[in-house]
Amino acid sequence: MAEEIINRVANSKLITFDLEEIYPKGERISFDISQWLLEGIVLRESEFRNKATEHNWSQYQNKFVALFCSTDAIVPGWAYLLLSLHLAPYAKKVTVGSLDELESILFTELLQNIDVSEYIDKPVIIKGCAHKPIPQNAYVILAQKLQPIAKSIMYGEACSSVPLFKRK
Repeated sequence: MAEEIINRVANSKLITFDLEEIYPKGERISFDISQWLLEGIVLRESEFRNKATEHNWSQYQNKFVALFCSTDAIVPGWAYLLLSLHLAPYAKKVTVGSLDELESILFTELLQNIDVSEYIDKPVIIKGCAHKPIPQNAYVILAQKLQPIAKSIMYGEACSSVPLFKRK
């Protein structure tokens, strides 16, 4: 008579932390300010301010916006501030940098404020495979946040994980 197959993974005390589950919903947009510079490199204040005033900012409603300049222009700091203030009533978040940097900032903020009390003295596995663009920095921040409280930390899937930390 065949023995019953027991799912040891399902019966284990492992808790999986899947960063995809906290992935902020919303479209990510990059806004290249070089389009508003003379020949892509010179910022003329009055023209720049006029373009900012005339621009339809409502198209960024509930979106995450990364402001950047694709040329080697020297952009004064106030230019990004001005655009961020125009975007503030519409966008969920505005940053300066690439879409990857935007993603990293979003996760940094999320993980700073997340309650990890349910992971105290528990073996935790940080799920490794993701279908969404989870920044590598998010995994690092999460591991550092869990280390002081978790019994152990692993990375990957429950069936094939890599041990990273075990409290003595």
